[in-house]
Amino acid sequence: MESEKPQNPSPMEPQEEGSNKISKKEAAKLERQRRRQEAAAAATAVSTVSIEESDPLSGNYGDVELNDLQSKAVTGRKWTEVGSVAPEMKDQVVLIRGRVQTIRPVGKKIAFVVVRERGFTVQCVLTVKPELVSSQMVKYATSLSKESIVDIEGVVTIPEKPITGATQQQVEVQISKLYGVNRAVPTLPINIEDAARSEVEIEQALEKGEQLVRVNQDTRLNFRILDMRTPANQGIFRIQCQVENIFRQFLLSEGFVGIHTPKLIGGSSEGGSAVFRLDYKGQPACLAQSPQLHKQMAICGDFGRVFEVGPVFRAEDSFTHRHLCEFTGLDVEMEIKEHYSEVMDVVDRLFVAMFDSLNEKCKKELEAIGRQYPFEPLKYLRKTLRLTFAEGIQMLKEAGVEVDPLGDLNTESERKLGQLVADKYGTEFYILHKYPQAVRPFYTMPCHDNPSYSNSFDVFIRGEEIISGAQRVHVPEFLEKRAGECGIDVKTISTYIDSFRYGAPPHGGFGVGLERVVMLFCALNNIRKTSLFPRDPQRIAP
Repeated sequence: MESEKPQNPSPMEPQEEGSNKISKKEAAKLERQRRRQEAAAAATAVSTVSIEESDPLSGNYGDVELNDLQSKAVTGRKWTEVGSVAPEMKDQVVLIRGRVQTIRPVGKKIAFVVVRERGFTVQCVLTVKPELVSSQMVKYATSLSKESIVDIEGVVTIPEKPITGATQQQVEVQISKLYGVNRAVPTLPINIEDAARSEVEIEQALEKGEQLVRVNQDTRLNFRILDMRTPANQGIFRIQCQVENIFRQFLLSEGFVGIHTPKLIGGSSEGGSAVFRLDYKGQPACLAQSPQLHKQMAICGDFGRVFEVGPVFRAEDSFTHRHLCEFTGLDVEMEIKEHYSEVMDVVDRLFVAMFDSLNEKCKKELEAIGRQYPFEPLKYLRKTLRLTFAEGIQMLKEAGVEVDPLGDLNTESERKLGQLVADKYGTEFYILHKYPQAVRPFYTMPCHDNPSYSNSFDVFIRGEEIISGAQRVHVPEFLEKRAGECGIDVKTISTYIDSFRYGAPPHGGFGVGLERVVMLFCALNNIRKTSLFPRDPQRIAP
């Protein structure tokens, strides 16, 4: 997955669900549906105009004209986020903008409108009142389609009983003004309440003989814009943002420099055939499998410590729950003074700080994710556990699992070892180091006392690898020899090898997959849940 270790998954390992493209038949069906929706929307607009013309209170509601949406004026009005509406704001007038999640009319004089903004919801109540709210206004509210954008002005009140259908359970907003900013089509491809439903809810309903809609992964990804709006997804991608932010801030505090390396390169950066090849102005080129070569060159350029956040491309046909053809890499490279354990020290401090910060500052997001995808908080130690590869093999052997001591761990062995480590040491986050040299990239430094092993490591969360790292070979002659042994044309990486001819310090580093970190921290079952617009062997849209 990451920059140090080429992916070698079984191509037959099943992913959660397929990622098929939309068929011609389905596309035609969607087009017919779109036309019906446009016709219905036009009819609704005509109906709205007639209502407004006959109602003296029409100024308190209605669709906002396009002219007013074209940055016409700065009014200075104060807006309140839905997630900020709280009991201490009782009797205050608030102005909120959000999406219509549900509309529930009660006769002709009352309607309940649940409004959502960034995963938070509040119940708003529209009640007919003289000189303020007309029956036509209630009718207008009930004509709004789900997911339409609305502006609501109203007074915050405290309901007699907590509201079960909204995140802001202790408050309501009594609507005095309601404006449609942008209408969604009347019929959506997927409903947000269906997409936000947990498997537990679906199974419980089945036990009662009820049938609830299950939105499968393919449908979610085909209509990703709608899927993003669920509270869980809002939480997932805010967590992802924080992981990247913590990564940057921690490394900056440790004296690292952020860099940007090219994604178009002349040769493979990892070895093997899993690269996207292309023509670059008449020259052969490929998309970078990692920033590996260039971040090492930056160390030779005397930056000392560098990091990068950027896209990484892998052309493998990996139909698994944890592999993508494009992911976001979090890469680190640094000088080593004496021992590659210095790199592991950085990993230790970085991730403990990251986990602490996420648990402390992202409680609402983690709760939102947990409501749809229940999970136990990650168990980790203040000082990260380190085991040698040989020690890990011994633990597996004692548990009855035979593993080649000079080979790599497969997915099942990794998970089994993760379980054994959790049971014995009480942690789901640990480092396994001193891997066999044969399973590492050509630029990995062999062990000083046994060339069959290497100065390298992998890091695991919940029994799955998230990081590969190592000390690098910085001696050019040895590097050429290693590249040749791994089947890499030395000419294609000549500038990389030459960079070590001008004097290179001992150095090492590691690569992390952002999407995989979030997936495993939140115990999600598929990496496509943590990729905003995933790219796998079968999906290149939307």
